[in-house]
Amino acid sequence: MKLISLVLLALFLSTSSAQSPAAAPAPTPSSPPTDIIRILNKAGGFTTLIRLLKTTQVANQINSQLLTSSGGITFFAPTDNAFSSLKPGFLNSLNDQQKNELVQFHILPTLVSLSNFDTLSNPVRTQAGADPDRLALNVTGSGNQVNMTTGVVNTTVGGTVYTDSQLAVYQVDKVLLPRDFFEAKTPAPAPAPASAKTKASKKKAAEGPASPADDSAAMSVKQMWGAIVGATVVGLWL
Repeated sequence: MKLISLVLLALFLSTSSAQSPAAAPAPTPSSPPTDIIRILNKAGGFTTLIRLLKTTQVANQINSQLLTSSGGITFFAPTDNAFSSLKPGFLNSLNDQQKNELVQFHILPTLVSLSNFDTLSNPVRTQAGADPDRLALNVTGSGNQVNMTTGVVNTTVGGTVYTDSQLAVYQVDKVLLPRDFFEAKTPAPAPAPASAKTKASKKKAAEGPASPADDSAAMSVKQMWGAIVGATVVGLWL
């Protein structure tokens, strides 16, 4: 009897354990969306750039692009030392549109790894625009050495701040200044000078038509002159 009871108990326990549901795996925490400000804050040394990204709203634009774009973004991040080497008051001399253009000039609308910069065609298109004369950025790469020139500034990539499958942030030790800020815009052509005949016509039109009194005075002078000439001729004849 004891043996039968033990067998029945073992069968009951094995049946109960087989029917009990397995424990559900713990949920994996989702990674937070990429935030360019958080990346630069963590790296340190980008206080001025962070302020520009916030005031121009480009930070929000970058974060939004990373959520919606499949091509990724490459961002050249000037350090605080890079901004401090600018001419005093330079940033304050820029209007809001120029500040936005300055930040956009540091962004490529594609993800480029350090080893792939030599595959780009110059001038490289930035998010500031595609004007090759005023917004040209030329990049040459050799291995992990990347050189850049804007026609105003020459610099190199100083290192990788952050990289993932969508975003690459590279440190640069100079602010990339586009020629657009330093070349004078072509002025509108000046109107052709008016000719002497045109000026005389305008003056006569401004003075208005001659009055009857002026005509009468002119006729009186002519009559007097005619009488003098006539009297002189008669005197000579006599």
